[in-house]
Amino acid sequence: MLKVRNLNSGYGKLRVLKNISLHVDGGEIVAMIGANGAGKTTLLHTIIGLVRSTEGVIEFNGRNCRRMAAQDIVASGCVLVPEGRQVFAPLSVEENLILGGYVLQKKEGRPAMARELDRQYDLFPVLRERRSQLAGTLSGGEQQMLAMARALMSRPRLVMMDEPSTGLAPLIVRNIFQVIVRLREEGNTVLLIEQNAKAALAIADRGYVLETGKIILQGPAEDLLANRDVQRAYLGREKIE
Repeated sequence: MLKVRNLNSGYGKLRVLKNISLHVDGGEIVAMIGANGAGKTTLLHTIIGLVRSTEGVIEFNGRNCRRMAAQDIVASGCVLVPEGRQVFAPLSVEENLILGGYVLQKKEGRPAMARELDRQYDLFPVLRERRSQLAGTLSGGEQQMLAMARALMSRPRLVMMDEPSTGLAPLIVRNIFQVIVRLREEGNTVLLIEQNAKAALAIADRGYVLETGKIILQGPAEDLLANRDVQRAYLGREKIE
């Protein structure tokens, strides 16, 4: 579904990503872990078209989208749930979701968008209860659910998530990761960027380790969980019991 080859990207003269190559197959959860500053967010922003790459290939569904505008990439079925939620605080929950459904409404009409709205309320019942509430007044966990639901309103094939657990209580984190697993069960594909390496790898099929703009390890998630270098650097202990 997604293929990235020899990707270089950054900001001005600052080169952040260095010859990145990875792939995400349909129906997978793929985790990308790494320390702050490793380039994880830059990677997602480059794939979605917010940051322009200087070299390399980004293919989504067989189409080279490296030079495509962000809105066209979203329309093709690839969406980003950004770090920090970034909901539209002055708008209601439902208004945020309707904005997320703009692409779907343009393609299939208002009835399709209304059906998708109901589907998101079924997936995140608390949002139905808060549908008229201003997004800026929601709790952190509720805002994260809203950010996810807003992205899903376009019926994407690939959902990229940037640090969805940041700043959330453990119970909320557990709920968020349960939703991510459910997305895979319903046929979605997820590229998950997370500093909570243990939680991410526990639900992922495969994983990559990004360090200073380079992929230094990759493989099945269970192998990365068992890797001593990963345990020392990202899991905070020598061995997982």
